[in-house]
Amino acid sequence: MGVWELLLVGVVIVLGLCGVLVPGVPGSWLVWAAVLWWALTDPQPLAWAVLVGATAVLLLSLTVRAALPPRRLRQSGATPGMGVYAGAGAFLGFVLLPVLGALPGFAAGIYLHERLRLGRHGEAMAALRTTMRSGGSSVLTELFACLLIAGAWLGAVLGG
Repeated sequence: MGVWELLLVGVVIVLGLCGVLVPGVPGSWLVWAAVLWWALTDPQPLAWAVLVGATAVLLLSLTVRAALPPRRLRQSGATPGMGVYAGAGAFLGFVLLPVLGALPGFAAGIYLHERLRLGRHGEAMAALRTTMRSGGSSVLTELFACLLIAGAWLGAVLGG
């Protein structure tokens, strides 16, 4: 697989990661489809292993999300700006504290957005709790699964 094709797969993965934060966009399926395309185009054992792992992670994510409360983020006051802060926080946390940093990074992004918007610590913490109870945990689950898949793909491309 050429460099341009790998970059295109990477762009689709990034679009999928952004799509997780946008309601109605099948972000996790875009990430999985990009890995599928890569595995079919470059049929190596490592590529197939990443595809199988991505499929398992995605199915596990769907199972966990089914057990969580349904998304009602709009009713909780979540805005697109909050999604940007949460996504950026999760990504930075994933990179700075590998893998597990996405969890506190997501919450820190929501907190920072609410702290800037509301101005007080107590109100920002209450808004963070409300957002996580209203479906933020479902978004976090899907985003974390997609970050794991993207990280595995990137590791396989750079390492193999």
